[in-house]
Amino acid sequence: MEKNRFSFGDSVEITTVKEKFVGNFMPGSNSKRIVLKLENGYNVGIDRKKIKKILLKKKFVKGSRKKVKISKKKGLKNIMILHTGGTIASKVDYKTGAVSASFKAEDLIEMFPELGKIANIDSKLIRNMWSDDLRFKHFSLIASEVAKEAKNKDGVIIGMGTDNLGVASAALAFVLENVNIPVLLVGAQRSSDRGSSDAGVNLISAAHFISQSKFTGVGVCMHEKTSDGDCVILNPCKVRKLHTSRRDAFKSVNDDVIARVDSSSGKISYVGGFSGKSSKKFKVRSKFEEKVGLLKVHINMDPKQFEFYKNYKGLVIEGTGLGHMPLDKIDSFTTSHLKIRKVLEKLAKKIPVVMCSNCLFGRVNMNVYSKGKDLLSLGVIPGEDMLAETAFVKLAWLLGNEKKNVRKLVRNNLRGEINKRIKLDNYLW
Repeated sequence: MEKNRFSFGDSVEITTVKEKFVGNFMPGSNSKRIVLKLENGYNVGIDRKKIKKILLKKKFVKGSRKKVKISKKKGLKNIMILHTGGTIASKVDYKTGAVSASFKAEDLIEMFPELGKIANIDSKLIRNMWSDDLRFKHFSLIASEVAKEAKNKDGVIIGMGTDNLGVASAALAFVLENVNIPVLLVGAQRSSDRGSSDAGVNLISAAHFISQSKFTGVGVCMHEKTSDGDCVILNPCKVRKLHTSRRDAFKSVNDDVIARVDSSSGKISYVGGFSGKSSKKFKVRSKFEEKVGLLKVHINMDPKQFEFYKNYKGLVIEGTGLGHMPLDKIDSFTTSHLKIRKVLEKLAKKIPVVMCSNCLFGRVNMNVYSKGKDLLSLGVIPGEDMLAETAFVKLAWLLGNEKKNVRKLVRNNLRGEINKRIKLDNYLW
């Protein structure tokens, strides 16, 4: 490329033995290929050996773009966007393909101009946090920032990585007790250097919902379908990421969505119920017991896997089916199961042990089979229809804030995490 005097960012036309490509010349990690950013936003690598001709269409000239100036508009609600990293605030230079994160309100509105028409936007970075690295103390940090903004903002959007966004939403639902504004967690399944990015639509839909709704509390706003259009507002304690990469990965489990938002028109269609402003005082209760475990039941378990938690303060077991696990000796291969029973009995007397199911949909019922009844007799607490991750953060939060009533409150519906009845159509999508 050097002998042809092409530079990164230049618009070039490449003709190969089979087809023609037009795009911006980008840095690549492989000397055998030339990388172009096409007009649709996607990147393509072209084998140098198959190139017949390269033409320069336009030189890339570096220059400063006009910065967006923000002025507060009367009649619009005030929204703070708090960033914790993730792709939602990534800014792409489509000339070079470089991706950088910017957390200034001006840059967000430059990327998504619709935001400035929906609300008065402020924006700031709390801290860069990969959602895989989240710990209980991060929820305290996020909650304290939300509390500051709740004094003078009409709503808060929290940008976060998607891998543990569902767990974070459940944790914040418990921490932000009686929060008097909408607090929506928003992520992006596709990074913003891709033409299929969902960052903008999710963010714009969240702003529409906050600007028009009387909803208060914590929720999640993500794509409902793979295509752009409606986003859904999801119960923070009933939401699960069910696909690694699809834009509609986030779904309600055992529950309705709260609402649908048309990202283009801003129209809101309510589906499930929600509570308005609470007369009770807003409190941030961010203490979590660190020594709480989550153990997934599987075949071929060892008693030591349960003994590990002997010095813990609480344990959630993700059992099978209606809430089962290995307890019985059925032949010579299963003698270790009797040891598991003894270890579990000691644990359940000492600490709260909550049983959930590895089946996402449905509820635990430990009164159907003898195995479930045995678990009840050992002191294991049914987790109703809670997601195991939600039960985990709930138990840790209760042990940090309601130590005297943990065994009772873990079965009570505190934040919409437990439904008395599950509708027939609350299954998949």
